[in-house]
Amino acid sequence: MQAVSYYLAYPFIYLLASLPFPVLYVVSDGLAVLMRLVGYRKAVIETNLRKSFPEKSDKEIRALVREYYHYLCDLTLETLKTMNLSEEENRKRTILRNPELLERLYKERGSIILVLGHYGNWEWMGPCITLNTKYQLVVIFRPLTQPYFDRMMTRWRTRFGTEITPVQQTLRTMVANRNRKTATAFVADQAAPTNAYWTTFLNQDTSVFTGAEKLAVKFNYPVVYLSAARPKRGHYVLTPEILFENPAKTAENEISEVFTRRLERDIKENPVIWLWSHKRWKNPRPQSQ
Repeated sequence: MQAVSYYLAYPFIYLLASLPFPVLYVVSDGLAVLMRLVGYRKAVIETNLRKSFPEKSDKEIRALVREYYHYLCDLTLETLKTMNLSEEENRKRTILRNPELLERLYKERGSIILVLGHYGNWEWMGPCITLNTKYQLVVIFRPLTQPYFDRMMTRWRTRFGTEITPVQQTLRTMVANRNRKTATAFVADQAAPTNAYWTTFLNQDTSVFTGAEKLAVKFNYPVVYLSAARPKRGHYVLTPEILFENPAKTAENEISEVFTRRLERDIKENPVIWLWSHKRWKNPRPQSQ
């Protein structure tokens, strides 16, 4: 059945990916209206926004929900567009600011760890780093449950030379890459197990994955936060910022805490382009934490 679903869906995916951007965004506008009508994850989105921004009025929350539906549809169709997005289009639509910072780290320190959230278009982040820096980008990912769609996404993500590795093989891959200059990227803001590091994030008790921190300390690779902005529809600006140049000298959980605070700042500046439909706070904080 998975194969049947894939081969039935693929022609529609290809058709959407082939649309020029102006037409793609007309389709996105229609999908956003449909999603609002059916109330796709409306309760999750509203609850997440209300708890994250208790100071906002009902009117402001409703406006954010509407804007988020539009953005989610844009993001979904932009992701499909990666199937055939050219190198020239990638360079035009996702700009890397301050590449000199990564150039310096490449020359002076070698490998780095990139940390970012589900903020902006994280799928376009890969080609941007690969096409605009000397680093071999290695993205840590969680495979999709449907193998046919997972292989399709793998083809898209690796088109320009980006490498990807399943989260379970992260340490093995980093050990194997010790003689290469790599930028290992962690999209590190998903719901973590209850035995993870706990902090307050957007006014809520939040579990945080510590894998990126532990590996940064183990290898002493500089930790670089990748900030995202969306100046206009279909265009993104990425700005690298060094969080820690010598992670081995940090205190336990310091890296995770600083990353969380930095991502929180971006979200507060522009809430719309974060993944509000994700059940980020599904795990309650244990009493022992």
